[in-house]
Amino acid sequence: MSVLVLVLAVSAACCLGFGFVLQQNAAQRAPLNDFLSFRLLLDLVKVPRWLGGIGLMVVGMALGAAALGQGELSLVEPLLATNLLFALALSRRQTRQPLGRQGWAGLLLLAGGVSAFIVAGEPQGGAATADPTRQWLIIGAMIGLALLLTAHAKRSRLSSGPVLLALGAGLLYGVQDALTRVSGERFSEGGFTELLTGWQPYAVLALGVTGLVLVQSAFETASLRKSLPALTAAQPIAGIICGVGFLGDRLRTDTVALSWEAGGLLAVIAGIVLLGLHPAMPTGAPERARAGRLQPQPQAQ
Repeated sequence: MSVLVLVLAVSAACCLGFGFVLQQNAAQRAPLNDFLSFRLLLDLVKVPRWLGGIGLMVVGMALGAAALGQGELSLVEPLLATNLLFALALSRRQTRQPLGRQGWAGLLLLAGGVSAFIVAGEPQGGAATADPTRQWLIIGAMIGLALLLTAHAKRSRLSSGPVLLALGAGLLYGVQDALTRVSGERFSEGGFTELLTGWQPYAVLALGVTGLVLVQSAFETASLRKSLPALTAAQPIAGIICGVGFLGDRLRTDTVALSWEAGGLLAVIAGIVLLGLHPAMPTGAPERARAGRLQPQPQAQ
């Protein structure tokens, strides 16, 4: 693995993790009437803390794009999942909670799972598939599943809704990462002319804005413990599927390697859950109070 790719991906994860914490701190105070609406972004853009979080997220995405330009999607995505470690670090500073057994266990599972997947899979680049049908089937399946999760989240916004929105956003961000890599390749081949004449950069922008609305709506309606683990788990899985499915990424496929790869991904997910549920993670506004804001007020007799 290139040291440059490692530095870029981990730096991106650091910026993303810090940015998510700052965004949730601001979004939890936003009006619930803006749930799943672009008005939510217009309200949040007036909050300095949220702007700081978005600034860090943009820097993280730029560093992630640079990492994708130097390494395979199947290599970069697991490294980006370590953003939860940095989110926990900032949250611990805010809440002054000790790491404890749960935190150490989550840290070891996440770091060990990422290492096991990369060492066992040995991700390598290859020629992207020339079959557009395969590409559109994979992208359509990811976007379609994200839409289904969002539709269900509308009916359960204060129960399972935040988790479903975060899962949907993670799927969109995984596809966005894949198309970011394609956009980078087009730019390398023909500059801005080649880049802007393709549909990929516009899809990257649309997916980014849509994913942002989903994430902020999840942050708005529940604590970081509910939303961030789902987001962090879904994005690398979607990215790896896209990388292997149509970008030409190759992983070892012998029985032993596949076992370690599957075990590594399961360890990553388990570590994400443990870290996401850590007491240091911000709890947000009391959910009973927020649920009451959604109930219609009784009319005066």
